[in-house]
Amino acid sequence: MQQNSTIKNIIFDFGGVVMDWNPRYFFKDYFNDDERMEYFLKHIAEDEWNAEQDRGRSLQEGTEIQVAKFPEWEKEIRAYYDNWTTMLKSDIPENVEVLRKLEHSEYELFGLTNWSAETFPYALENYDFFNAFKGKIVVSGTEKLIKPDPKIWEVLLERYHLKPEESVFIDDNPKNIEVAKTLGFITVHITEETNLDEELRSLGLRF
Repeated sequence: MQQNSTIKNIIFDFGGVVMDWNPRYFFKDYFNDDERMEYFLKHIAEDEWNAEQDRGRSLQEGTEIQVAKFPEWEKEIRAYYDNWTTMLKSDIPENVEVLRKLEHSEYELFGLTNWSAETFPYALENYDFFNAFKGKIVVSGTEKLIKPDPKIWEVLLERYHLKPEESVFIDDNPKNIEVAKTLGFITVHITEETNLDEELRSLGLRF
């Protein structure tokens, strides 16, 4: 396949792409009762609540709001961010391997992540592959914006003077992929079946 010379930038989401994060890694042993755990994660510490911390609300404020709302679950709610590092199980080796190859290629690498500004530094300090981005990472919690709001992509484009049509955006969330497409990005949607190396090479990338 001919090399695609128009692609200059590769933008990575982190959770579900290069990092394996899931609250079940902690709460499975904590509850020792899958039904109760799933109820808690669906109705008490739900995704929408956690997303507000990713949007910039402090972990303490988010915790107190939920404790006030569900006092009978106080212990479990407080355990959520106290044990956040256990939920960050590991990197995703096959995709990190692709990232490491790209680090030594002609493409410029960027991160665009929904992540709390308070917890992201832990990941940065403990997983050296983040060095591949040379600090060019847009974190939702810092910007007070969160995917799929198009404004967070605009922050990335303006800050680093990027053109979407020259950029591949990689994410595991279908909503984020759809928005990125409407903004003109070339996209790769990560699922359990995705071979990232093959997907990028099929776009004409050489690394």
